[in-house]
Amino acid sequence: MTTRQTHLTTARQTPEVAPDAVYVTGWGVASPLGMGAADFSKAFVEERDALADVTAMFEEKLPADRAFAIPDFQVRDHLGRKGTRFFDRSTALALVACDQTLQDTGFAVTDENRGQVGLILGTTSGSVKSTSDFSRETITEDRPYLVNPVLFPNAVMNCAAGQAAIWYGLKGVNTTIAGGRMAGIAALRYASRSLRWGDADALLVGAVEEFSPHNAWLTHLPGGSAPAGEGAALFMLERGEALLASGRRPDAEIMAVASASADPADRPAFVEAFADCVRQALREAGVGPGDLWAVAPGSGPESAIETATLEAGLGGDTVRRLPVARLVGECHAAQGALQLAAVLAHHRQDAALDGRPALITSFTPEGGVGAAVVRGWQR
Repeated sequence: MTTRQTHLTTARQTPEVAPDAVYVTGWGVASPLGMGAADFSKAFVEERDALADVTAMFEEKLPADRAFAIPDFQVRDHLGRKGTRFFDRSTALALVACDQTLQDTGFAVTDENRGQVGLILGTTSGSVKSTSDFSRETITEDRPYLVNPVLFPNAVMNCAAGQAAIWYGLKGVNTTIAGGRMAGIAALRYASRSLRWGDADALLVGAVEEFSPHNAWLTHLPGGSAPAGEGAALFMLERGEALLASGRRPDAEIMAVASASADPADRPAFVEAFADCVRQALREAGVGPGDLWAVAPGSGPESAIETATLEAGLGGDTVRRLPVARLVGECHAAQGALQLAAVLAHHRQDAALDGRPALITSFTPEGGVGAAVVRGWQR
């Protein structure tokens, strides 16, 4: 395995952009903490309480009265009424985050470039509520039609990615990655390779998860410690050559992404595989544990697995941990993308962190483990 030597910059220095490296050039969020990078950054750094009363959101019973949801979210408030009437919640959140990202980047999709601009979106299994509601109607509604065919696209797993491509005229790579809590890291890995291989010039990359009774109960039943949440976070990824040509300043560099799998039933072996993944990402990034300014774990400090992994992978758990789960809840597929947003939020607010790397970690109950190393700058 090759190790890339990295020269860490100090605060306010101009980033040293490498032509073949992959960079975040803008990002957007649709979250209870805020809409857009600026609002989310301020709220996350201030550690605002975003728990909301969700009792009026659905007719179905919920396991808790409060969640990290957006009760008053209406897609028409952000994208207008035309063409948005039948969007499911996942699609709506994803499109709003895409819109925020394009605005933050200042990226214009044109007839000249749209063929090389694509979207990589992580999910658990699409909109579970839409799929469940559509399936239920086949049993409860009157014959012969049974269901509303207009709603069928919402029951397809890649609905959000497809609708976003249509809405914004993206004709490049369009991929939906069903990875659960690993979806964000998996999307980063997929997108980084696609850019390096020349499959695209620019990619909107991220993940989405909606709040629904289905997801709320999924979060509650295993005895999860964090309330259910929802959100979408998207990032514009481009190769360094595009930044050098335009003179733009990046938000971050994707230094390394690593993933693996192990048997979660064998706790010691699983933790060691997770720690190996962390060490691999650090080696590929060319940084050591002492270079990290923070770790953004997917779960809270009560997670024995992630705590043990960080102690083993970093040679001790002394690196600052960002309270992602405490501030956004359990967002399943969107968790990894929101972890990256949390790191970049601090960079937006604190120039003293310029050029310093951070670690993002994630795992799934089924055995997936992943880690990413990014370094950011204020922009």
